Amino acid sequence: MSLTTCMLHAVQRKDRSVYLTSELAKALRLTGAKSVTVKVGSKSATLPVRLIKKAGQHMYIPLTLMSILRIPRVGNVLAASNGNKELRLGPLIGILTNVTGSSTAPFGSKTGFIRQIMNTGSSKSFHFAFSPRDVNWAQETVSGILLKSGGGWVRRTFPLPDVVYNRLSSRKAEKTAGIQGFKERFVRRGIPLFNWSFFDKWDVYKMLDGDEVFKFVPESRINPSAEQIKEMLDKHKFIYLKPTAGSLGIGIYRVTYNPKKGYFVRYRKTGKNVLIRYAKFDGLMRMLGTGRGRLTNYVAQQGIRLIEIDSCPIDFRFHMTKNGNNNWVVAAIGAKKAGKGSVTTHIRTGGQLMTPEQVLRQIYGSRAEQVLTNAKETAVKLAEGIENNYNHLLGELGFDIGIDQNEKIWMFEANAKPGRSIFKHPSLKAGDIASLTNIYEHCLYLSRFRSRREN
Repeated sequence: MSLTTCMLHAVQRKDRSVYLTSELAKALRLTGAKSVTVKVGSKSATLPVRLIKKAGQHMYIPLTLMSILRIPRVGNVLAASNGNKELRLGPLIGILTNVTGSSTAPFGSKTGFIRQIMNTGSSKSFHFAFSPRDVNWAQETVSGILLKSGGGWVRRTFPLPDVVYNRLSSRKAEKTAGIQGFKERFVRRGIPLFNWSFFDKWDVYKMLDGDEVFKFVPESRINPSAEQIKEMLDKHKFIYLKPTAGSLGIGIYRVTYNPKKGYFVRYRKTGKNVLIRYAKFDGLMRMLGTGRGRLTNYVAQQGIRLIEIDSCPIDFRFHMTKNGNNNWVVAAIGAKKAGKGSVTTHIRTGGQLMTPEQVLRQIYGSRAEQVLTNAKETAVKLAEGIENNYNHLLGELGFDIGIDQNEKIWMFEANAKPGRSIFKHPSLKAGDIASLTNIYEHCLYLSRFRSRREN
């Protein structure tokens, strides 16, 4: 494959030809071609090739063909040729998301993030965002939303994209048969779609069971019975009860057993941290509603004694991305210190965001770098383990990882569509940029606008 960048121009001409400078034709190995099939996303047109005398790598396409091919803009763009008289421009990257009716914030609270994605690689590729209802399968077109050069938003009609980055934000909607079938239609057309859907907590546990990385996952039970909770408390002394489809720490209970004092349960209610003691196990079970099925769709997870600062547990959010070589990398790490009396380390419940270097230097001193390197290597192994046991393409993962007081690494949660709250920390700005750059370069890889290397 030949890959280069060129300057694309639209011209007022009535003939249906594509005009290439000799330098561009040579770079794309199209010097002797009499015709070429120009492709943008799912649209294509076979056109006569005309060589022109001009320095640099330039391509000129008549306005009528720009319209037929639905090319969204002129300017700098990647051009790929497979040496078989096919010339692809793009890639055309589609961001699947929720679209509101607002002209200034068409993606609601996600508008700023979608803008960031589109700005990454915008000087070389085409981006648009769309919702499931925007696709016309019969015409193979999408009514997508484009970021204008002035910063506003505009709707345009595009071909089906070369690659789809799934950022739909509704767990409930993604589980419907309609959305599943919608995503499968891209796959059937050979269009890569990555980040298929949200994970449930139990999905990840089952996925890794039997894999060598399973040793990094705490013992867990789905829909735990009173007997299983009692057994886990006797064994581990404290456990967490988490909703399988939960996020942001909502609905989590931390249950602790002290043989002399009884059972303690921590949770959050109406914006406050609550702590209740039960002398007997039966009282705890009545409160948790095990007999009434209230822990259906809950997971009981082994508690881990994490490293601490000021008697407050610390865990880490690892933001993992695939890169342009199809390898997993750690794009960024945020350290989260739990608030006093909080069940979790979430910022919204009083947690504090720190850098991993700040935390690990304070705890491990000169060994901090070694501990961090070990954690990064483990995170990459975990990402590879999930990918190897998953039936769809992944390009991004968020891990909640802890280091216990014996220095063992644990993975508590894996998120297929990780939030980006850690990037609010000024020291993690480089990680923010790295994560977006990696996603863009992975889109190039999946859409074959980057030379693929064998791993």
